[in-house]
Amino acid sequence: MIKTSFACHQHSLFGLLRAATRVILFVFFINGTQIWAKGSNFEDRLVVLIESVKSSVVAIGTYNLKQTPKQNYYGTGFIVGDGKLIITCAHTILTLEEEKRTKQLRIFHRALQPQGLKVIPVATDEQHDLILLRLEAGEFPPLKLGDSSKVREGHAVAFTGYPVGLVFGLNPATNSGIISTITPIVLPSPTARAIKKEIIATLRQPYDVLQIDATAYPGNSGSPVFRISTGEVVGILNKVFVKSKKEHLLKDPSGISYAIPSNFARSLIAAHRRGQK
Repeated sequence: MIKTSFACHQHSLFGLLRAATRVILFVFFINGTQIWAKGSNFEDRLVVLIESVKSSVVAIGTYNLKQTPKQNYYGTGFIVGDGKLIITCAHTILTLEEEKRTKQLRIFHRALQPQGLKVIPVATDEQHDLILLRLEAGEFPPLKLGDSSKVREGHAVAFTGYPVGLVFGLNPATNSGIISTITPIVLPSPTARAIKKEIIATLRQPYDVLQIDATAYPGNSGSPVFRISTGEVVGILNKVFVKSKKEHLLKDPSGISYAIPSNFARSLIAAHRRGQK
């Protein structure tokens, strides 16, 4: 009688364990399905977002029939505002201004003819290495400039641009990562000997830049850095200007990617509009 009771109890216990296992597996399966579903939706959203962003990202360069090659590439830019304005890094254009070759300035896009479209510089913010260009004719779908003051470390971002210029044609590439830190553009040098003139000027008016854990290349300068969750541009990728100041004490470049916060671009556009009134 005791053996029978124990056997029944044992059988009941095993039954409870099996039932509990089924519940656990079921819950795990449901949660796993939800996770994969979220992952799939995330990827789908990113695919659509990238395709949309690519329609607004342009190559910045020059076109001259008398030169070989006719096209020369300097960086990436993207359309903002009314569809006729382009934001890019100022250092990509300043050389052309010094050489008085801005008449040759063009934007290139896979939807355009090989000679591209003429643009003219209309406003510059050298402190933040930004320049605003304007199309002489035509327009593109603009990207929305978000509020970079709301960006936090850990936000998922991506940037789209032309990392190798026009070597492989007008095929913009996208890299993704997170905001790894928000950091001052320049840090005080330990010795006065290491301080350069431009570093002193930046220290007088310091500001923070976005550091991104994704690899960028020189041709990516001017690329829009956008939040994956919203599609809003929160930064303008900068491969030269920021690095020369942030890493002025390093003998070799670190390979870290930086971006100028988008609020400086918003201020530049606002100043340009005020000047037109």
